[in-house]
Amino acid sequence: MVRLRVWGFPFVCLCLSILCWGSAIRQHAYASDITFAVIGPHEYDLPVDFEKPFNVFVQYGDGNAAGSYYNGQGARRPGMGSHTWAGMSKYVHFWSMKSIPHVGFAYEVIQTESYRLADGTNFGGLGPVISGPAVWFKPNAHSTFGIQTFMETPSATRAVLNPQYWSNLSSFMFDYEWKHFSFDGDLGAVVGSTLHQKGQHSYHPGTAFHSNLRFSWKASRALEPFFALDWQNVAGLYDNTMAHYVANTSSREVALGVGVMWNITPTLNITTRYSHSVEGRNVPESNAYYFKLVYLWQGAVFSHY
Repeated sequence: MVRLRVWGFPFVCLCLSILCWGSAIRQHAYASDITFAVIGPHEYDLPVDFEKPFNVFVQYGDGNAAGSYYNGQGARRPGMGSHTWAGMSKYVHFWSMKSIPHVGFAYEVIQTESYRLADGTNFGGLGPVISGPAVWFKPNAHSTFGIQTFMETPSATRAVLNPQYWSNLSSFMFDYEWKHFSFDGDLGAVVGSTLHQKGQHSYHPGTAFHSNLRFSWKASRALEPFFALDWQNVAGLYDNTMAHYVANTSSREVALGVGVMWNITPTLNITTRYSHSVEGRNVPESNAYYFKLVYLWQGAVFSHY
């Protein structure tokens, strides 16, 4: 039987901000929430040298009640509000190889979901599919370093949820464990392909750089409070047809949050968190609440220490 520490699993874990992340992945101005903001503590506390492959299901949820926005000068202003709900349903398959010791591998398939209520209208549906591999190693028993890369498809059940272009989400990830504390996070970028629409200008989405940090206190085997910091900076949208950047399409945001991870059983845990923007430009504020459920099966169990 493989014994694992209590961890989440790579998102890309990416997974991105939700489309409100709405789908966890928007890279243009006037999007709310930050790429990979859904991750929790131990997201990258990953195992190596386990005997049998195993599987994990993760359900992320995200609600954002944005009543204000940050203008181009970074001033917070009322208006442009909306209430969004989003989700990511993720299946992950983990394996290791005896010929490559102290290294772990995973492949993820993520289905995004989104619902939006704004200006007297509402809509929802399934967003793009995100999939890709992750690989990591442990230089010692307390630390983990790795890389993950994902592709986001230009597809959705509703045109308004369809980004209309392919994206790549790649990031470095790390985790370090002390006896009573844990620190992990990621640093990455989202790069989009050129957007072509018949009869319209050709655009290239700005690259989105992001980082997500989680610092937790192992209060007990069951409960783990944590602090979250999320940052994102997005370059402007470039009009290929007119050969210039579109005004007020670059953005940035910094959000701080607090939450708790609850280890219900050796194979099931739930994480909740609240976060709010503390600084931004050309972006609606984050006034967001998060939920994550992790279920693990096929012979592996969680072990808190």
